Order: sequence, then C-alpha cells, then structure tokens
Amino acid sequence: MGKNGIFGQLRGIDAFSKTMDDVRIRTNAGALITLISALLIVVLTIGEFVDYRTVHLKPALEVDRSRGEKLTVNMNITFPRVPCYLLSLDVMDISGEHVNDIQHDIERTRISHDGRVVEQGKKSLKGEAARIANTRGKDYCGDCYGGQPPASGCCNTCDEVREAYVRKGWSFADPDHVDQCVAEGWSEKIKEQNQEGCRISGKLHVNKVVGSFHLSPGKAFQRNSMHVHDLVPYLSGTGAEHHDFGHIIHEFSFGSEQEYHGLTTAKERAVKNKLGVKDPLEGVRAHTSQTQFMFQYFVKVVSTEFRPLSGETLKTQQYSVTTYERDLSPGANAAALAGMSNEGSGAQISHGFAGVPGVFFNYEISPLKTIHSEYRQSLSHFLTSTCAIVGGILTVAGILDSLVYNSRRRLGMRDGNDHDAREGLGYTSKTGKFL
Repeated sequence: MGKNGIFGQLRGIDAFSKTMDDVRIRTNAGALITLISALLIVVLTIGEFVDYRTVHLKPALEVDRSRGEKLTVNMNITFPRVPCYLLSLDVMDISGEHVNDIQHDIERTRISHDGRVVEQGKKSLKGEAARIANTRGKDYCGDCYGGQPPASGCCNTCDEVREAYVRKGWSFADPDHVDQCVAEGWSEKIKEQNQEGCRISGKLHVNKVVGSFHLSPGKAFQRNSMHVHDLVPYLSGTGAEHHDFGHIIHEFSFGSEQEYHGLTTAKERAVKNKLGVKDPLEGVRAHTSQTQFMFQYFVKVVSTEFRPLSGETLKTQQYSVTTYERDLSPGANAAALAGMSNEGSGAQISHGFAGVPGVFFNYEISPLKTIHSEYRQSLSHFLTSTCAIVGGILTVAGILDSLVYNSRRRLGMRDGNDHDAREGLGYTSKTGKFL
C-alpha cells in the first residue's frame, strides 16, 4: 500500500480535482456568464416548483362497461306557435319501451302570442273540467261515445272522452257533439288558446340505450305496432291560428341517473364547467313557416367521469349533435314525392316523404367513456428536474465560458501581445479565473 493506505488509492479516482487559487484566472466575461446562469437557474427552478404544485388533468378513454343504468335528460324548449294542449312528449327506445304523453317531472307553461307567460289560474281546461265534474251527482256516469272506457267505465270529463278515443285509436275531431265538452266550453277555450305557444321544461328518465323522444302534436296511440299521432286538431289551424314547430332551445343536456333524483346536480354542473363541457344545443333557434315540418337532432352521448385528487368519482354526460330538417308538405319536393332523384354521377337516390311534424331527438350511446383524472407531479420528479436544470445550465455555461476565453486568448496571441489578452481584455492573473 502507498503512504496513505487505501485512502491514498481512492484519491486517484476523485472526479472533482481542485486547482490552486493562485493559478485560477477570473474574467469579466466569466462573471457575466455566471450571473446569467444563476438567473436562469432561479427562474427555471421557480417554474418547476409551480408546475410541481399545479393540479393537472389527464384525459383517457375506456370502454364503458356500465349496464342497466339510466340517463337524465334536462330540457327547456319554447314553441311559439304550438299551444300546450296540442303538445305531446313521447319516449321510445330500442328495448321496446314506449311511453306516451309524459307528464311526470314535465312542466308546460302557456305563452301568449307576444311572448308573455299566461297565468296558470286563467283559462285552465282541466280546472274548469274538475269544477263541472264536482257539480254533478255521485251517480253520474258519462258516455265515452264509442271510445274505450277507463277502469271506472265512465267518461265524466271531456279529457276522459279524448283519452277513451286515444285508447280506441280514433281521432278526437268533433268535441261539439260531446256533452262533456260542450258543458266545459272546450271548443271556446281551445279557440282562445290556438294563438298561444308553449314552453316545456323538466327532466326525463330514459334507459341508457339507443332511443328517441319527440315533441309532436296531438295525442299518441299505438295501432298495429305503429306509433300514431292524432294530427287533426294541429292541422286544422289556419291564418292567425296557424301552427308550426319553430322552436327555441334554452337548455338541453344529459346527466347521470343520480341527477334525476337531485343528488348531484350542482356537482355535475361544476364538473362540466371545470372540464369546459358545453351543450351544443343550448341557445339553438329553429324557424319554419310550414305546418308540416320535421326537425331532427341526432345526438351522440358520451359518458364522462371526473376523478379529483380527493378520490371521489363524479359522473356526467356530454354529447355532440347533427341536425336534419324535412318539409313534409305535399308537393314541397316533387322529386321526393316521386321517390327518386338523379345525382350528377348518374346514381339514383330514393327519398321517403312519410313523417310527423315535430321535433325529434334521436340519441345514441357511445361504447367509450372519457375519464379526466387530476394529478400532481411527484416530489422525486421535482427534485430530478431541479438537479437537471442546475447541472445542465452549469455545464453549458462552463463550455461557453471556455470558448469565449480561448477565443479571446488566441486573438491576443495572434496580435503578438499576450499581456493584452490577459490584462487588457479583463483577465487578472493575481485573482485567478473562476470556472
């Protein structure tokens, strides 16, 4: 072993060899590079610390394996030219479930022709019917006029006669020959409302499968496995009582099943705001002057999960939409009525022209769901990045300082004045150079 034993041998692998202060050379250029390097280290380290403390969002896609769930549909739509008594909301889906004329959790607000809300206490058809029914004796049993009677076997109000006609699959076209309707002044009150509009708002509870719901005129009923609407009252409006399905969508969104029960409404809205999710149908205005006109919205619904740092999982829905419009008026499109049209390529395209006036929302469920997870950078990542910043800047600064020093020294030697290269350009042999 050497003089200092094992420690003397270890000294030979010292990667940080020292230089005596007397032989170091410090320069003005080196000082400037040192200041710039220190400033960069401070700025980048602060930026790295801010990034370490910032909460980030990580998006991901996964297969949606949920089964048996339901969706909540929130809507608020105004129809300026369709009175509330004509408006029917029906839901159907691919599983075969049909629900006609939904009333639960749905509010219909009557709108006057100038856009003002009609007070609900005035001109109420159902309120007048109930008052007249109470004046009759307990033994009174109204005729259903050939319609299918309810379980009680009696149709004591005009509305019950209408329902009996719907169950029978008949159109309720002549209320003036129905005693209950005459007593309630049905025709007069309908005439008063024919120039009104309707705002329908509320929420639907639908199966999380492919389906549709629509707002159409008249009562709906099933005939030979077909969904049929009584369009006679709607189509009879003319002149000032003209009806059409122009509409304004104030709100239209999808939510989770919990939102239907009012459990997570505020949280889901907060999640949508945080993720920047917008409802594309909100604020949409659609106009038509045609009575027989169909508006269709094809909606793609995507389940969305938000996983904050707290560990809680919040669910909501977002959607995209494509719109389509059809004029159902006879003679509106001769090619459509003929069933054929020719394109420039010579191909023949067939067009169907059957349909029902109204607004149709056809929704499809995406098999994928998006997951947005909050996360922060780890402490080890912050320390590693900080070390990389310090080491990288000092290494580059050292290389740059060596290039500057050697270049200036060679220029001084070329001029034959090495003293100028060392003193005149800022080098001082007494104090040494800092690397």
